Amino acid sequence: MPNIQSAKKRVKTNEKRRIINRSRRHVVKTQVRKFLEAVHDREVDKATEEFRRVTKILDQTAAKGTMHKNTVARRKSRLAARLNALVAEAK
Repeated sequence: MPNIQSAKKRVKTNEKRRIINRSRRHVVKTQVRKFLEAVHDREVDKATEEFRRVTKILDQTAAKGTMHKNTVARRKSRLAARLNALVAEAK
């Protein structure tokens, strides 16, 4: 355990941030799963809507610093590729 007051405060703050970040990552995972289920079911309209939601949530997590912006960009790119493949296949 830390002895210095500022170190004690950092321990508390770090724990609070860890819980918040964990929650945000969980929301991202859930939304990505919903998108992938829509893609798997070949539902273009639903997949498009879920893609909009997942990109919004990913951008928010990047803005808050929970995830790195390049990680978010890579994930969005991979999800967009799946959506584009689904749309091309549907035509």
